[in-house]
Amino acid sequence: MKKINFLKCGVVVLLCISLAGCVSGPKGFLKPSKNYLENRQLQMRQYDTKDEEKIISSVAGVLQDLGFTLDESETKLGLVTASTRADATDAGQIAGAVVLDVLAAIGGVYSNNAAMCDKEQKVRASIIVKTSLDGSKIVVRATFQRIVWNMQNQVSKIETINEPEIYEKFYAGLSKAIFLEAQEI
Repeated sequence: MKKINFLKCGVVVLLCISLAGCVSGPKGFLKPSKNYLENRQLQMRQYDTKDEEKIISSVAGVLQDLGFTLDESETKLGLVTASTRADATDAGQIAGAVVLDVLAAIGGVYSNNAAMCDKEQKVRASIIVKTSLDGSKIVVRATFQRIVWNMQNQVSKIETINEPEIYEKFYAGLSKAIFLEAQEI
């Protein structure tokens, strides 16, 4: 039976910890992107009310009207998440992959570019509702992300959606829902 030398083990552990402390993150890791302010303006709206629960209820209703299924809702934290699945196939992408596969076959090389084409996507909405700093308004921030799977059921893309039309449609529906709620219609 071997004896463990605790002094040697302690020195090795301290050496590993000190080396790990020297590692730094990539340069510019915490620097916001160039479009940060534009995206923030796209994603945020303020409403002249103090009733956070009614806004959260309206957010949930609008997401359901847009075809989303509610995943989580935490009223105390002001968080609502929802998702929907959609077809992600793109005829142009498939046509290009088929052409590449045919050209590869003519050259005597096996290629399966068509299997890498997008097949399905999951769009996820994350909505945060909170009181403004001065306490007179409610601030709503919505972000939409998508995960895309290819024909081999591998994740091919994970990205934030920054298309203004999506945010405009969501906030138009939310403004309408808040108005109707205020009028008790």
